[in-house]
Amino acid sequence: MAFYVTTPIYYVNAAPHLGHAYTTIAADVLARHMRQRGEDVFFLTGTDEHGEPVAQAAEKQGVTPKELADRNAARFEALMPQLDVTNDFFIRTSDPRHVAHVQEILQRVHDNGHVYKGSYEGWYCTRCADFKTDNEIGPDNTCLIHEGFPLERESEENWFFALSRFQEPLERLYTERPDFVLPAVRFNEARSFIAQGLDDVSLSRAHLRWGVEVPWDPQHVFYVWFDALLNYVTALKFARDGADLTTTFWPATYHLIGKDILKFHCVYWPALLMAADLEVPRRLFVHGYLLSEGRKMSKSLGNVLDPFDAMDKFGTDALRFYCMRDVSFGQDGSVSPADFETRYETELANELGNLASRTLAMLVRYRDGTVPEADPDPALAGDFDGLAERVAALLDDVQVTAALEEIWQRVRRLNRYVEERAPWQLAKDEEKAGELDVTLRSLAEGLRVVAVLLHPYVPATTTKLLGALGSPDLDLERARYGAAAGGAAVAQLDALFPKTPAP
Repeated sequence: MAFYVTTPIYYVNAAPHLGHAYTTIAADVLARHMRQRGEDVFFLTGTDEHGEPVAQAAEKQGVTPKELADRNAARFEALMPQLDVTNDFFIRTSDPRHVAHVQEILQRVHDNGHVYKGSYEGWYCTRCADFKTDNEIGPDNTCLIHEGFPLERESEENWFFALSRFQEPLERLYTERPDFVLPAVRFNEARSFIAQGLDDVSLSRAHLRWGVEVPWDPQHVFYVWFDALLNYVTALKFARDGADLTTTFWPATYHLIGKDILKFHCVYWPALLMAADLEVPRRLFVHGYLLSEGRKMSKSLGNVLDPFDAMDKFGTDALRFYCMRDVSFGQDGSVSPADFETRYETELANELGNLASRTLAMLVRYRDGTVPEADPDPALAGDFDGLAERVAALLDDVQVTAALEEIWQRVRRLNRYVEERAPWQLAKDEEKAGELDVTLRSLAEGLRVVAVLLHPYVPATTTKLLGALGSPDLDLERARYGAAAGGAAVAQLDALFPKTPAP
């Protein structure tokens, strides 16, 4: 079965920050998990490079928009391997192949009769690259998303997309598919926006040159959002050496987006696809904001946390874990360096790291580095029964934080089991050699299952751990307590998460 997951494409008017890492890591967790299930996966991310914000930022820096896009796109692309992200393609909207397919699809929308020319006047946010409706305007004509940033009154001749024609088809879509947008609060938000009545929207800009040229009117370029949204389709046309992957992977299984771009993805996007005679995506998942000092983390607000600093000090897996653990994915939540360090020490170092170190050390010390061939303790079987299925079901609904909690409960259960069984005491009594075999076998098996399920979250750590346990298989079918035989050779490891991280 095919699984296609996308992040939003990231704007290149400034360098990446933790918010970009957050969405990308979540998408990678899903992609890795689905590969473990044997799915045919395509994972797309990239950069959004056209539009007024990029042109304005380039002008302030004394460079061309293309120079700024090249510089910052390289930073975003470099972030992916640093995050240990397994994206299949990185799209740039300045790519001529993307441009050509945008023109082809929007020409089809035009030819289908969903485009007309007219004049528009309204309040415009240069940071959002968006004309605002009345309920999206704050006090004194400011942007609600960018917290007080002044809007500009703009009037110009544009080509329009006849969004209002899709009022009824969108209402029908939301009625027939109550899981089209997740979580439910975002579904209701999108449906409410539609219910208020849809107005036609600008499809082109006349005064801007940095964009995709409108093929039927070269004096205009396409409004950046329509250019950007189409990346999810255009990438499939050329991502693998020119092969067309559309029939395999479209419609997308999941678009992951932040709530600030809900309107474009949950309303404009399905309408545009309908206008182009394309299927709408299966689902969209809308996550909340990472908050720093009580406010949305944003380049323009100057309150971002640097993912590079966190990775340099604590390691990439620690950042991946924290992003998926500390804030329930889908909701708003606060992040801070202090919370990061607490999670690192209490959960990664003390709970998982210590469990792995103790288990491997005892296998080496008491059983010459071999997992005993005794049957695993049935006392633990109930704790692991159905775990892989529950994790898979949660990840099917993009409940990445809840799935991680399910796994982490077993990390804590294994730590309690160590204390309950006290293998260091059993080792002192030769008559209890059988009990020690069962205990060590059970710890090794429970730790193996946990590591397989944790792999999408902390891939480098679990790869090392499974190698040390002599059981590197990542197949999710093997993530069942008792699925691996005893007798594997194990090796001790250095601390997976050192208590004193890099300075």
